[in-house]
Amino acid sequence: MRRIYHAILGGVLTLLATASFASGSQSVEYNIANGFSPAAKGQSISVLMPYQGEFRILASKTYTHDEQAKFSPIDYAVSWGMFANPKIAREIDVRQYDRFLNWKMKTLPVPPHQAVQMVSNMHIIPANPQIAKQIQQVKRGDLVRLRGDLVEVKDNDLVWRSALNNYNIGDGACKLFRVNSIQWVDRTDL
Repeated sequence: MRRIYHAILGGVLTLLATASFASGSQSVEYNIANGFSPAAKGQSISVLMPYQGEFRILASKTYTHDEQAKFSPIDYAVSWGMFANPKIAREIDVRQYDRFLNWKMKTLPVPPHQAVQMVSNMHIIPANPQIAKQIQQVKRGDLVRLRGDLVEVKDNDLVWRSALNNYNIGDGACKLFRVNSIQWVDRTDL
């Protein structure tokens, strides 16, 4: 009887380990990226302020191997306001790399200081496992309503803090956005 119990228990543990590996959760270090609470020693996530809005997805990039992938598995290049209009969004050329975003337009419809306030790179952190799946389904051209919080993440010596306004450019200007709700408003081909 003990052998059967150990065999069943061993099979269940193997099945759980396989399911965890298949879902992309390499270890508890990746709990946050998979929509769970921090579980690894030295990791924490702190809310800086509530944040929400409707954003046109200009591009997205998945990350799996950089240090921040433990928290944010995907970045969204987004526009909002008048830049979320499909006619304008089509004209925005974006390039995402190493958690940065470069974008340009042939002709800006507003002065440059206004334009930089309507395009951003967002490092997306899922607030729960359902959101972890949904954030991967967003496509270029989608207009989505996102709700959640701008946050600061700590992982021992690493401190990753969200920008809190739309005026910054360069390193530190991106939103670190823990999303707890996503709704599709419109799906448009760009």
